[in-house]
Amino acid sequence: MSERFPLPTKPEDIIPSLLEIPSLLERFHSGDVNEQMDLYAPEAVFIALDGRTITDHAEITAIIGRDIKLGLPLVANVRHLFVAGDTAQIVLDWSIDGKGPGGEPVRLAGSACDIARRGADGFWRYLIDNNQGTAVRQPA
Repeated sequence: MSERFPLPTKPEDIIPSLLEIPSLLERFHSGDVNEQMDLYAPEAVFIALDGRTITDHAEITAIIGRDIKLGLPLVANVRHLFVAGDTAQIVLDWSIDGKGPGGEPVRLAGSACDIARRGADGFWRYLIDNNQGTAVRQPA
């Protein structure tokens, strides 16, 4: 865990629009993918654009790292937070928009449906990162 970005102790602290502690947005904008990955449980899965469930943290880090290396702002608008005990569902709209490092236009966006869980240590981390929510995936 980073001293710069403590882990959330409440599910709403994960959410970018409630900035009681450094959130997903601040970690993303730090430019350090490891800061972002601290928000993921060891058994977390990432749902790829083609619908694959990725469990390898090195692969998840590479995917998230590509977005962070664009150097563009992540904008997020939380629609819902539902909590049942130690599990939370976070529904949010997000986008990364601007000119990439080579001047190319970049437009990434989606409506995420993520699951977070409070661990035995009391911190909340992503268990499922599904950044396209219920969107129909096309095979790669």
